Amino acid sequence: MDVSTTTWIITTVVLVAVLALDVFVIGRNVHEPSMKEAGAFVATFIALAVVFGIGVWASDGSGYAGQFFAGWLTEYSLSIDNLFIFLIIMTKLAVPRQLQQYALTVGIILALIFRAVFIAVGAAAISRFSWIFFIFGAFLVYTAVNLVREYRKHDDEAEMVDNALLRLVKRRFPATDEFHGRSLSVVRGGQRLITPMLFVIVALGSTDLLFALDSIPAIYGLTEEPYLVFTANVFALMGLRQLYFLLGGLLQRLIYLSLGLSVILAFIGAKLVLHAMHEYHWANWAPFDGEIPIWLSLTVIIGTLVITTVASLVASARKAEADQVTDASEEPSRLRPSA
Repeated sequence: MDVSTTTWIITTVVLVAVLALDVFVIGRNVHEPSMKEAGAFVATFIALAVVFGIGVWASDGSGYAGQFFAGWLTEYSLSIDNLFIFLIIMTKLAVPRQLQQYALTVGIILALIFRAVFIAVGAAAISRFSWIFFIFGAFLVYTAVNLVREYRKHDDEAEMVDNALLRLVKRRFPATDEFHGRSLSVVRGGQRLITPMLFVIVALGSTDLLFALDSIPAIYGLTEEPYLVFTANVFALMGLRQLYFLLGGLLQRLIYLSLGLSVILAFIGAKLVLHAMHEYHWANWAPFDGEIPIWLSLTVIIGTLVITTVASLVASARKAEADQVTDASEEPSRLRPSA
């Protein structure tokens, strides 16, 4: 894919401007977006990503367009999983609803910074060392296995929030118990105290860092074009703030999302390992000579996401019905007078 410097500059300026408009202009109005407002923004950003992918198809062919859509869908799925962790953090740290939009804005900015750094590092490593694909592939398979383990153990949600960095901040700095708007610190009695908002930012930032470690190897398993890696990541971050409020309780109903992501990451990890073997001419025995085509990658990603979403919603609906039946059966015993 031949991307000129001019195209890079124009794309970067336009995408960063759109993201900045969402984050710094629209996001300055601290409020909880309505369903209509959130839905309109999410639909707009998704439409922009689709239009961009069609533009790639028109200018560079279906192969690169497929790589973009596969990368964007994977990154968007990982971002939704990231939102679920954000939801847990907001709940556990009791962030007021009117301040959650601000916290999400900071979280998205940090995510963009971390991903930009890892994109640059990943591109430099790939251009010099073919064996890096073995490491990327092994890391993704390891991440996929960990997702399955965490799902089976049903880890305490508090552990997701109370990570090592957050414990260090709590231990080293005196803090207040209440929020003071967006302020990260306040002065009381001549002493500077940090507010819970700083804890929230630290928790979101450390979560972003972990997800960046997963997302960059994942997308490099679908395309080696830095231009597509960059654009897919930026589009995947657009509208996340509104998506958080739009999905609301639906995030908690996607109970199999982690399992679906584990399948996708394991597939991409295997794809990376096969690609590395192909580079060293070790994969003559493998299907497609070790180079899994993008159409197969897209089929696996879309199929897994559809199955995961449908299965999650069906299971959640059945659980809700079972809970209603249980509550209804217990109601007479609660109303019956004791002897």
